[in-house]
Amino acid sequence: MIKIDGAIDAAALRPRLDRLWTASAAKLARLQDRWADDPAAPVLTRDGRYVGQEWTDWTRGFWYGSAILQFDASGDRRFLEFGRRRSLDDIVARLTDTGVHDHAFNTVSTFGNLLRLAVEGRTGVEPAEEELYRVCLKVSGAVQASRWTDLGDGAGYIYSFNGAHSLFVDAIRTVRVLLIAHLLGHELLAEQGRHVSLATRAIRHARTTAEYSVSYGRNRDIYDVRGRVAHESLFNVASGTYRCASTQQGYSPFTTWTRGLAWAVLGFPEILEILPLLDDETLAPDGGREALTAQLEDAARAVADYYIEETPTDGIPYWDTGAPGLAAMPGYLDRPADPLNPHEPVDSSAAAIAAQGLLRLSRVCESRADADAATRYRQAGLTIAARLLEEPYLSEREDHEGLLLNSIYSRPRGWDITAEGRSVPSGEAVMWGDYHLRELAIYLGRLADQSTYLSVADYATRQSPDGIRRNS
Repeated sequence: MIKIDGAIDAAALRPRLDRLWTASAAKLARLQDRWADDPAAPVLTRDGRYVGQEWTDWTRGFWYGSAILQFDASGDRRFLEFGRRRSLDDIVARLTDTGVHDHAFNTVSTFGNLLRLAVEGRTGVEPAEEELYRVCLKVSGAVQASRWTDLGDGAGYIYSFNGAHSLFVDAIRTVRVLLIAHLLGHELLAEQGRHVSLATRAIRHARTTAEYSVSYGRNRDIYDVRGRVAHESLFNVASGTYRCASTQQGYSPFTTWTRGLAWAVLGFPEILEILPLLDDETLAPDGGREALTAQLEDAARAVADYYIEETPTDGIPYWDTGAPGLAAMPGYLDRPADPLNPHEPVDSSAAAIAAQGLLRLSRVCESRADADAATRYRQAGLTIAARLLEEPYLSEREDHEGLLLNSIYSRPRGWDITAEGRSVPSGEAVMWGDYHLRELAIYLGRLADQSTYLSVADYATRQSPDGIRRNS
């Protein structure tokens, strides 16, 4: 269980954040120079150097988005220009990629951040380019919404790349692009000109995820522990009935793959942040504001509590809560995680994702005047962040291209390198881990400066410095 530091605050982390951004700038510059002519996207490191991995092209936006966040933190325009130009050249070309459920990992990480910075008046781009960012987010929302399995009775989900029968828990964060596109005034036009609300599809996906991917200790099965998350939920698409839990990257359907858990810890609070921006008419078909908020907050708190309770004391999880090697590590939850243990790898990328989710959930609880819960989740998020911002996780090494070490990609598939003389992977990085550590650092920097940090969706309804409201 995480040993929550009740005294730490974001301002105390400022020196560590400064070191992060210094290291980050050097690593991004070297990677950009080395990768200049490679058409693939960097995915994970092997012996400290980023390599590609054939699967789906879902990490490119994290790379370009990292450069954009580096500009956000430092003001160094060479990173803005790299991220901006690559986004316009490469991400635009992938806007109509209909084969993946994680479309928004590429688009919100790039065009979402670019739009946010443009609205803040920090990039100086022409109004036409700013409008292009909005168009790209609209297209992304519609493309992702088109991957729809209708379960009947107002239920359904964005299906994974495994097929229409498959709901992945990690998609809970990517469906925010549907809500962004809705706030920008967009909708999906389906067969025979039928108008489909992107907000409704996002909400129904979130409700289905909350109902089937998250456990609540209500005896759905004998492994029904509150907050446990199934990576994949399978449905009979002919009848719309739920069949069973499954997994692709976890150990088993009835254990919890911790990166999937982390996506839920972050994804549900982000949707809760967006709900106040939606009108009552939009929410009415799915039970209305009060019922929706209650359901999604129940899920958000359940997964957050489970993360806190089933993670070692420093907040860094092992890759799956039921990984078999943990049986050889008695008391592993009562001490800090050990990335050099001989039994099971840790996944620091899950910690970076979950830390931001806990901080965002704290804000949700503050808005509902639940001070005790807000404090608990905020301090848990800060506790994790403090650990990630030091060795052996934050890398300041010049000989390693990764920023966040001791992350893994897929333990079951064996895609992560195991160093000579070791029995499990350690010491390497993944592109989404580096990105989410940077995203967490931006969030922490705003907290430390006591400045306003808005979600990407907030900027969809705000004016640019020229006074033009572009949300339609």
